[in-house]
Parts: sequence; structure tokens; C-alpha cells
Amino acid sequence: MAKRELTKDEVRKLVKDENIRFIRVMFTDMLGVTKSVDLPVSQLDKLMDNAIMFDGSSIDGFVRIEESDMYLYPDMSTWLVFPWGAEHGKVARVICSVHMVDGTPFDGDPRNNLKRVLKDMEEMGFSSFNIGPEPEFFLFKTDEDGKPTMTVNDQENYFDMEPADLGEDCRREIVLALEKMGFDVEAAHHEVAPGQHEVDFKYADALEAADNIQTFKFIVKTIAKKFGLHATFMPKPLSGINGSGMHLNMSLFDKDGNNAFYDEKDDKKLSPVAYHFLGGMMKHARNFTAVTNPIVNSYKRLVPGFEAPVYVAWSTSNRSPLIRIPSDRGMSTRVELRAADPSANPYLAIAAVLEAGLDGLRNELPPLHEVNENIYKWSDEEFVEKDIHSLPDTLHNALKYLAEDDVIKGALGDHIYHSFMEAKTREYDSYRQHVSDWETKRYMEEY
Repeated sequence: MAKRELTKDEVRKLVKDENIRFIRVMFTDMLGVTKSVDLPVSQLDKLMDNAIMFDGSSIDGFVRIEESDMYLYPDMSTWLVFPWGAEHGKVARVICSVHMVDGTPFDGDPRNNLKRVLKDMEEMGFSSFNIGPEPEFFLFKTDEDGKPTMTVNDQENYFDMEPADLGEDCRREIVLALEKMGFDVEAAHHEVAPGQHEVDFKYADALEAADNIQTFKFIVKTIAKKFGLHATFMPKPLSGINGSGMHLNMSLFDKDGNNAFYDEKDDKKLSPVAYHFLGGMMKHARNFTAVTNPIVNSYKRLVPGFEAPVYVAWSTSNRSPLIRIPSDRGMSTRVELRAADPSANPYLAIAAVLEAGLDGLRNELPPLHEVNENIYKWSDEEFVEKDIHSLPDTLHNALKYLAEDDVIKGALGDHIYHSFMEAKTREYDSYRQHVSDWETKRYMEEY
């Protein structure tokens, strides 16, 4: 159930009662970077009247300079107060959608784009698409100038109880800050790699979940800085250890509020909706990977041997394939996509995987390739025999798959698709032309 938008009078009362002095107005660009402007509370009415203007030509993937005027429309269901800054008055946050001068929603705004795809879902008879994200991150030490070093804060492992240190204190304060802001935190723990952490918060409907991911990243980075640490959501910051993923747990609900993925009569307790949704995700998996894993570094994580999924398969009983069906059933029945990483723009990633699943429903696609053994132990012959393919191994290849898929291109919309392809092609070209330290060490003397 989506949160209710606050009325103007309710917002004014909160501002007065909580001594709010500034409003941080936030939105997300095409690359998933959060943008913001701080407004003094004197500008509250102007904000609520949708009259805050900005230069869209200065934002990646938005518009050209000759059509640059754009407006921020606040979504007052996203109103919250940051748990700091009380000495000089508190700071509230509200997330906005981007609109054109004539008031129409800007189709290059990732948040508007997700709303559009959610309307497709509603027209097919579903009420909500719930997302439970699991974003992981690393904490690195900083130098005397506050710049990140390549030294992680600890040498612990999965679920280890660390000695009291900055990392543990930092993670604890992150949880407390999130709870003060209304997040329902379910767990916080050390992950597999040294310096790697995870904080899990409760699922929400797709739009709110994407908003929550962006807020979470901001809170993590802000509090880490307070502890003299640098938090990064880069998928693979260090060689030889596990990278950071952002598993997406997904479930569709019908108009009556029932989990559309559950069927108690099926031997796996999965409904035809679940199987066809799985079929769509399987069909389009390689094609949406550029969206769920959108940077050059993403593909340093998607390699065998470090727990990240590489092969397009699904299972109800093990974690090696791309998609897992966790054992909970009933209202908790869900599909877990394990390949996505936290560098993804959550609005675009959720739109892409939802549209893939909806395509499976429209065309009643079967979910091929259930795998209930450890897929990493297979021989090359077994992959050929069972017709199981791997995910793209570079951003370049992922973009080629994306360009071939009209469904995923449609999930992004024409404006975002073309801007995304242009930006990511430039990114890969820049990477391809760079000569790395590995190359000079490997080849300089040998050749």
C-alpha cells in the first residue's frame, strides 16, 4: 500500500511543530545519481505549488540547452525529517518528479518512467509490485584529507561479530537513523568480504522502494563520513573478494490484496502468474542486465567464484542461479533476482524487470531451466546440453543485448533508452581506451 500524500496544511503544521528550517528537494538523474537543492522554509508554499524551476540541460540524460527550463513537483508522501541538524533547525526531505514547462511529466525522468510502467501493471489487473531490496556496501578508511583509501575498515566475514570499531558503530548509527526516519529495518550484519556490510529494510511498493534505496544510499554515505569512513556502493571495489549486490525480492499483488505468485495447489506453491513472470524474466535477463548492472565495474563482480550469479537459470532450493524462489510461501511468496547491483538506478532497474515479467504474463512464457544443484560445478558440456546461457561479461556486450530487445527498450521509454545507450557507450569507450596498471605490469617487460 502506497503512503498517503500529506496535505498542504499537514505539511505546514509539521514544519512548525518540528522546527524545520530547510527542505531538501531531491530527484534522480538517468544515471541513478541523486540531485538535490536546499530550500529555506520560506519557499515551502512555492514548492507545494510546483513552482520550483531548475536547468534541465545541466542534468545527465535530460534535455538540450534550448529546452532547459523544468519544474520539480514534490511527492508529499515522501516527506520525512533527517535525524540531524536540530541545533539550527531541522532539515526535511521530499522527493520530486520532473515536469516540463507546460506541466506534463518529463519522460526522461526515471521516477516518471517507473510510474508509467506501473500503470501497465495496473491495467493488467494487479494492484502493486512489491520490492524488498538488499543493497550491500563497503566501508573504507579515509586519509587526512578525507579521501577514500583502498584499505577496508575491518577483516571480518559473514555474520561475524566484530570487535567494537568504527565500522560496527557506523552501521549501528545507520540503523538508528533509518528507524528515526520511518524505515522498518529487518537486519543489519557484516557480509562475506572484509569491510562489506548489509542493512535490510522492509519491502514496499515499487515506487516507494526505489525512493527508499536512494534515501538509504544518502544516509549510509552521510553517516560513514561522520565516522571518518567512506561508504561505496561500487559493485567490485577490490579484486579477489566478493562484490556488492542488490538482490531484488519481488512480488505481485492482485486487486483483492492477494499475493498473485502463490497457489497452494501447486507442488511448489507457485501460481501460473509466478511461472509466467519467471518465464519473462528468464527470456529478457541478458537484455536487462545493462540496466540492473550499468557500469563497467559491474562486470568485475559477475564472474564465477564470488557468489554473484552468472548463469540464466532459476531454483527453489539453491542460491547459485540468477533467480531464486525463497522458501516462504503465502503472502510472502516472492521472486529474488540476485544479479542486480547497487550502482543501478533503482527506478530504471525495477521498471525493466517488471516489464520483463509482464511480457511473460502477456505471452504465457514458461520458466525454463530450473536448476537445483550447484551450477558452478557443471562442465561446459552440461551447459550446452541443458541450453543454459551466461549473463553478458562486459558492459559492451550487455548494451548489445539491450539494443536487441524491444520490451526492455520500451520499459525505459524512447528518451531514456537513447540517452542511456549514448552515455554508457561513451563510458565503455573511455574504459576500453585506458591502459591499466595490470596491463603494464603484465606486458611491459615481457614484450
